[in-house]
Amino acid sequence: MAYIKHILVVGGGTAGWLTACYLARTLNSTDARAVQVTLVESPSIGILGVGEATFPSIRSMLSAIGMDERTFLVGADATYKQGIRFEHWVRPPGAPGPGHYFHPFSAPSTGASRIELLPYWLLGHAPTGQSFASAVTMQDYVAGHDRAPKHERDPDWQGPLNHAFHFDAVRFAAVLAAHGKKLGVRQLEATVSGVRLAENGDIAAVLTPEAGALSADLYIDCTGQKGVLVGGALGSAFLDRSDVLFVDRAVALQVPYPAPDAPIRPYTVSHAAQAGWIWDIGLQQRRGTGYVYSSAHTSDDQAEAVLRTYLGVHGQEHSARLLKFKSGYRPRPWVRNCVAIGLAGGFLEPLESTGIALIELSAYLVAHLLPGDPDDMVRTAHVFNHALSERYERIIDFLKMHYCLSQREDSAFWQDNRNPETIPETLRNKLASWRHRPPHRLDFVADHEMFLPASWQYILYGMEYRTTIDASLYLRMEDARREFANIASAAVLASRDLPGHRALVERMAKIPSSLRGFV
Repeated sequence: MAYIKHILVVGGGTAGWLTACYLARTLNSTDARAVQVTLVESPSIGILGVGEATFPSIRSMLSAIGMDERTFLVGADATYKQGIRFEHWVRPPGAPGPGHYFHPFSAPSTGASRIELLPYWLLGHAPTGQSFASAVTMQDYVAGHDRAPKHERDPDWQGPLNHAFHFDAVRFAAVLAAHGKKLGVRQLEATVSGVRLAENGDIAAVLTPEAGALSADLYIDCTGQKGVLVGGALGSAFLDRSDVLFVDRAVALQVPYPAPDAPIRPYTVSHAAQAGWIWDIGLQQRRGTGYVYSSAHTSDDQAEAVLRTYLGVHGQEHSARLLKFKSGYRPRPWVRNCVAIGLAGGFLEPLESTGIALIELSAYLVAHLLPGDPDDMVRTAHVFNHALSERYERIIDFLKMHYCLSQREDSAFWQDNRNPETIPETLRNKLASWRHRPPHRLDFVADHEMFLPASWQYILYGMEYRTTIDASLYLRMEDARREFANIASAAVLASRDLPGHRALVERMAKIPSSLRGFV
């Protein structure tokens, strides 16, 4: 660790502060402060305050930086998330057949007999009409009854059901900033106006009118989509993947609950529309909603009208914001002595909440690959860049699978998504294999995957994909039927035992004395 003594994080928000907190906590785990982490952010650049949804890995990250769960819940207006409910993705409203399916975070049960249930579900040994998610995990039932994934007595970040969170992005950044300062992160309020390069091409300093030239051994670019350091100064190119993922805009709108005691859904709603999909996220005091759409398939005005129609009477009373983005990434997010994290490194549409999870991964890789010698920088950058690029490509496949398996033909958007020319070859090959066998862990390289095989299975069969298998290979029908019955019984018992989601959040989010005056 002799080489890197000072890390400068350029930009705040979730990406900047989460990275700064993790690096400060991980690299300074002893009393002797080995690395100084400084974060510079502009007071004039705001943070987008839409409702954020996360991935279960957020719990490990928040635990790793030493944050208390109640502090997080209170400060970030956070609630629990047990998965995603997909409405009208398979077929349009009014068409015959199921109108929704669920992507739970809990893995399929195997029971005491350790039996894999998917083949037996495919062969029809689950109760008639049960979706794959409801047959193999109790989370579909529990979340569908607005129950929480844990009890108040459970330890921080733990509970009987796997879960993530919803939160307010602006408030979350403030909580992280307060926590980061306790970890020794030095904050500077200044606007980056330029970058000075050294003769060898490294960044020598970032320039600010308020604080002058700021130098460090390693720079973390968290400047958003512009990528001021890695893109603007170092020329790292952005790989646009809108040829696969069409949505490129969102109109967002915050609405109140109809009553103070209205249920808070413990899952994200993804409601498919004619040119994209609508997110609906329940926070403690409001719902965060938005329509993610393709500007090639609808206009901004039409998109806003669709969102307001979805929200009904409450959608007419509040102003909306338009957000523009590109789905893609920089194949070289680490260039010389600069690493791009968050939007500066890439962004894939928010369908499965991968944005913050990619920030977590990037911060982890930086901390644990940190070069100890200048000669290691290029080798370290190569490892980092390969890991991120592979992760992005696998996520693109996973997201595209949601779209290309739809049976909807009611708009050009859905028809275009089914065009084989827009489906990556890697995904086409997987889908071809899964016509004759279900997805298996051997189909995936663990270090390159954001999603476990179970998630691929939940989406694949939620979208009603047909896999034909040989029944003669699966002879444990009675064990499977017994386990399906056990899961159904356990789901009812768990729903009775676990508290209501709103009730738990309100108890957990009572402001502790340490936070009074902060929120």
